[in-house]
Amino acid sequence: MNEFFPTVGLMINILLGIFISAFLAEMFFYLFFFSQTGKKKKKKKVSKNSLPPVSVIICARNEEENLRKYLPLVLEQEYPSFEVIVVNDCSDDDTHELLNNLLSEYSNLKVTAIKKDPRFTHNKKLALTIGIKAASNELLLLTDADCYPVSKYWIREMMINYSKKTDIILGYGGYETRPGLLNKLIRFEAVFTAMQYMGLAERRIPYMGVGRNLSYRKSLFFLNKGFASHLHLNSGDDDLFISEIATPSNTCVETHPDSFTRSVPASDVTSWFRQRKRHFTTGIYYKSTIKALLGGEYLLRSLFNISFILLLVLGSFYQLFLSVYLINAVVKGIIFKIILMRLKERYLFIFSLLIEPFQPILYVCIHMVNFIERKRSRWR
Repeated sequence: MNEFFPTVGLMINILLGIFISAFLAEMFFYLFFFSQTGKKKKKKKVSKNSLPPVSVIICARNEEENLRKYLPLVLEQEYPSFEVIVVNDCSDDDTHELLNNLLSEYSNLKVTAIKKDPRFTHNKKLALTIGIKAASNELLLLTDADCYPVSKYWIREMMINYSKKTDIILGYGGYETRPGLLNKLIRFEAVFTAMQYMGLAERRIPYMGVGRNLSYRKSLFFLNKGFASHLHLNSGDDDLFISEIATPSNTCVETHPDSFTRSVPASDVTSWFRQRKRHFTTGIYYKSTIKALLGGEYLLRSLFNISFILLLVLGSFYQLFLSVYLINAVVKGIIFKIILMRLKERYLFIFSLLIEPFQPILYVCIHMVNFIERKRSRWR
């Protein structure tokens, strides 16, 4: 019996070491990387005549209703010279008729179409490539058919960032606020993803953007041979592609409120889970440095919470680890609050604090489902 107590004491010391180390690492991530998201920058003054022409590209498959509601908000932007290219990607609904009607109303709209072929299947990357080839301008601005800019100055706020050294602009694409826990989860994920890719990009480690609000040069797309290296994957047009072309000096982050877009969120858990599974298929192809940083943060967060629970159970050093846990919660809470205000995300603060500790568990489950499905497909 006496031999048992030193073992428990050793276990407590190990757990305490893990707990403190994970806490310090988490504070580094939040204070050094994540806190940079949405920080204000000094805007350069640009005259209307000096704004560069731009091609906005939207891929649409059976998006008639979304195009009817949101496409005019893009076509009617306050910007001196821009075209909007809509790629009608094998739609079965009345997208074709709607776009034909809009062509007669808007001179800056261009439409190209991909016809169905039973012998040939493709993903969004083909539609994007066709849209980019049809673009008349060097600067491209990408969004989705179910997205809309929150202001009429969206294009302007994104384009004023370009200079001779700038090739890529990363924007923020959030989701509409709707009732329910699923909506809060979807919006939290959009915010946390932005904290990751924007925070790292601000520290000169760009690795992805979101296709809902993303800009880059047409020449850079073709110099990189487009999506050739990951054409076989359904996802990757906004993360793997940006990872290939982004450098510490050619990427800029834009978070002015007028530069945001909003998207229609998934309305049921099944649709949301399917989207997340598809997005997670690209993670294994990230660069080793990015996988280490992102995976390390999730691991450290898990270790921090697990060691905290175990220390509570074992019952020692209460004052120390409760104080550390409180500091962790306060620092994260302050950073979350600031970023939510910067990104104009309302009614999400309390939910963010509650869901953040469980996020790694959720992502592990999604990765496991993808892993099992890959194994099954290989076996077949």
